[in-house]
Amino acid sequence: MPRAGWVKPRDDQHLSDHVALGVLTRTFPPELVDTVVSETGKQHQRQRLLPARLVVYYVLAMTLFSHAGYEEVMRNLVEGLSWESGWSRDWQVPSKSAIFQARSRLGVEPVRQLFERACVPLAGAGTPGAFYRDWRLVSVDGTILDVTDTSENDKAFGRPGTGRGEGKGAFPQLRVVGLAECGTHAVFGLAMGPCSRGETTLARGLLGRLGPGMLVLADRGFYGFGLWNEMSGTGADLLWRTKSNHVLPVAERLADGSYLSSLHEIVNYKRRRQGIPVRVVEYRIDDPGQSQVEETTYRLITTILDPDAAPAGELAGLYSERWEFETALDELKTHQRGPRVVLRSKSPEGVRQEAYGFFCTHYAIRALMSEVADDHGVDPDRVSFTRSLRAAQRSIRSGVGTSTKNLTLSLRGAVIEIGHELLPERRLRAAARVVKRKMSNYGVKRSDNADNPRPSMRASEAIQVVAPLPSAT
Repeated sequence: MPRAGWVKPRDDQHLSDHVALGVLTRTFPPELVDTVVSETGKQHQRQRLLPARLVVYYVLAMTLFSHAGYEEVMRNLVEGLSWESGWSRDWQVPSKSAIFQARSRLGVEPVRQLFERACVPLAGAGTPGAFYRDWRLVSVDGTILDVTDTSENDKAFGRPGTGRGEGKGAFPQLRVVGLAECGTHAVFGLAMGPCSRGETTLARGLLGRLGPGMLVLADRGFYGFGLWNEMSGTGADLLWRTKSNHVLPVAERLADGSYLSSLHEIVNYKRRRQGIPVRVVEYRIDDPGQSQVEETTYRLITTILDPDAAPAGELAGLYSERWEFETALDELKTHQRGPRVVLRSKSPEGVRQEAYGFFCTHYAIRALMSEVADDHGVDPDRVSFTRSLRAAQRSIRSGVGTSTKNLTLSLRGAVIEIGHELLPERRLRAAARVVKRKMSNYGVKRSDNADNPRPSMRASEAIQVVAPLPSAT
């Protein structure tokens, strides 16, 4: 439907030239998409119904409308764009098969390059919770994503072990390790692999995204001498939790309660003499509201050796910021993708493409939320992710297109709409390690269940009314 201020083009244009990603287009403008398509050699020599730029935007839209079918996602993209296309010809929604082939032609590399180019730290110097003194707070963590159960995906990604049924998980799983900005939840580094590959191994793929001025937070599962050495070598400072049985001899006690020690590489069960200096902070939580951790001693190691630059109490308080990554994963896996939703791609290349698409669109939504927070002068935590997600989805369906004027007006409208109802200040909270739903008592679904006998007639045709037995006289 034409809108006020729109001018119908004089010459006929391809509708696909106007397809974009609504208010999220500012993060992934057509010029950037065309650049990565060209540099990865995916541009087409002839005009196709599904040119590469359109397919890139389709992959991103597919992760915003994860419950919609292939053709319905395409309808969401082109809805409302007939006016800008010139109305000269009808644009038929391609079949599912055509879309699948277009995605296969595109591959994962353009979407990966799009993530690498566009997804960078968002926070400015005044963003609440984004910095500690002169350090930008970032966190590294991992997660797994269930993928479609095909033989290709099973071979490429593997399945986790389980103590039930056949001893294998229900779906193949893709393991993802990411790097996120704590203040804005913007994920700006990714490494992917099969579920059998450990998080510490994949984390080496994030080294190129680290640099001076960052303070990297990580859980105790990430510590390893090699990874610590490599990440600190990027110029970033580290603050990681380590295990309670980690041998850290006291070299010098410091006035703030921390102490200097050293890390040593273990080779053939022997510790090498040459070590790396670190500072150790040990602390406990003394809070009646968190009685479950009152006996736990937390141990942190950091590359910041000067206690005046970062006192022990402040570093201990910073460690909880690591959980902001968990919140970002909840946004993506529960609200954007949907709880327990399996990635729809049936090939390993498609799975990686779809996964990068999910993190691209999550980043774009977070960029929109960051602008809302800056506009209102509040912490990004007070901007609703689901409200922003819905606004982004509506902007795609409304046919904003690629016009700079339309994008500017729509973006301003979305910022006002999202900021109209901010969340309250985040309350103090803790989550117990419990679940609401236990395992099902039903049997495990196996591949041979597909060969179970099928009905040969309608239920109404198979009914046999059972007459009661004659009563005894």
